[in-house]
Amino acid sequence: MTPIEYNIILASNSPRRKQLLEQLGLKFSVRVLPDIDETWPDHLRGEDIVRHISTKKAEAYRPTLAAGDLVITADTSVMLRGKVLGKPADKAEAKRMLAFLAGKTHKVMTGVTVMTREHTETIVVTTKVTFAPLSEHEIDYYVERFNPIDKAGAYGIQEWIGMVAVERIEGSYWNVIGLPVQQLYRLLKKFGI
Repeated sequence: MTPIEYNIILASNSPRRKQLLEQLGLKFSVRVLPDIDETWPDHLRGEDIVRHISTKKAEAYRPTLAAGDLVITADTSVMLRGKVLGKPADKAEAKRMLAFLAGKTHKVMTGVTVMTREHTETIVVTTKVTFAPLSEHEIDYYVERFNPIDKAGAYGIQEWIGMVAVERIEGSYWNVIGLPVQQLYRLLKKFGI
């Protein structure tokens, strides 16, 4: 089967997602629409939240899609004890999030949507991450040095905190970075890429 030549669009400002797609060897452009609503209905829980937001982001692009366009959207959240930890608003909130995660196992969930004018499909990938206990000094050090304000759950597993705090991972490491590339690759193959 001959691969289909899509105009692939990554709908994300995330430098990590961009880098991971580049490492897959895909040719793509980045297009980000302003002010996409990333809220969800109160009744949604767990995987349904990231599925809803990823699909909602993709739907915002539908009116802009030309024939041959394929858009990829994603939403990652960290979840612990029923609480959703998105991106912290500031360093103080980042420190509170990390103190909450310390010594516990949390879930990192990413919803990924692939959309063309003809077809849309969303997957959700969940990874369990166990953190060692962290001292206030360690949390302060990480937040002040790495400023993880743009990361769900206030941490980047590929940074210092991942080396000193992550005791165990069950599932996709790439998902914790922000894009489950192995599962996305399989999904793109379904679209003929």
